[in-house]
Formats: sequence, structure tokens, C-alpha cells
Amino acid sequence: MRKTLPGFCILAGLATAAAAHPALENPRAEAGSAYRAAIRITHGCSGSPVREVIVQVPEGVRGAKPMPKPGWQIAIEPRAIRWSGGRIDNGYFDEFVLLVQLPEAPGTLYWKVSQVCEQGRIDWFDTSGDGKTPAASLEVLPSTGHSGHKH
Repeated sequence: MRKTLPGFCILAGLATAAAAHPALENPRAEAGSAYRAAIRITHGCSGSPVREVIVQVPEGVRGAKPMPKPGWQIAIEPRAIRWSGGRIDNGYFDEFVLLVQLPEAPGTLYWKVSQVCEQGRIDWFDTSGDGKTPAASLEVLPSTGHSGHKH
């Protein structure tokens, strides 16, 4: 007799659905703190490999420093960081990392991400919460005064 774990199946399905769009590794951080924004890209554009990732830095976020990635070039623009020249084939994922200083005010910050593929492009810009291309979100929590090192 085969046993099933319905709770596990539901959670696995939710995890798969949630991982389909760019997401921040840590979706919560303290206001005013230094924050490591690691954005996961988990698939291409309808099977086409990703060749470029553009992350728009939210208003109020300062000092964005991208982490270099072997095989990718980085362009730092006024409110965006662009990684290009690399490749993420389907069946793989990758992370694109920025070190930033968060604003002092709590609230939700949306990280709009574009993934440009060999064929096609997906702009993950929706901030309404009900779209098919949701922006990655970060909940900035009130400061407790223990956020650690600041620059």
C-alpha cells in the first residue's frame, strides 16, 4: 500500500510556484541596515536561456555594489545593475547579488527584474500582488537598533 503525504505535496507545489519568478533570498530586513540582496533566477523565457539580468534598485536604497560573476559583465547605471554576457540554461538557476544600504523607513520595497533571453524577455515588474510577472519584494521592518554594521 502506497502512502501519500498530502501536506508535503501541497507545500512542494507552493514552493515550485513561488520559485517561478525572481525572488530575494531574504524577503525581510531591518530598516537602515546593510542588506545582501540575492536575487534568484530559476528559468529562462519559454525554454530560451537567460543572457542578461537587469535589477532596478528601489527608491531609497543607497550604495548598490554588485557581486562580480565569472563569465558575466556588469554595468552600473543610476538606478539599475545589469549583468550580461553570461548564460543560464533551463534546468539550472543562478543568483545575482547586490550589497546595499536600506532606507530608514519601514515598508515594502519592490525589486523589478528583467531577464533577457536568447529569444524573448520577461519583465518582472508587477507590484499589485495579482499579476503573472510579480516583482521581488522586500519587507523592510522597523529598526530595533541592533542591525549591526552600517556604512
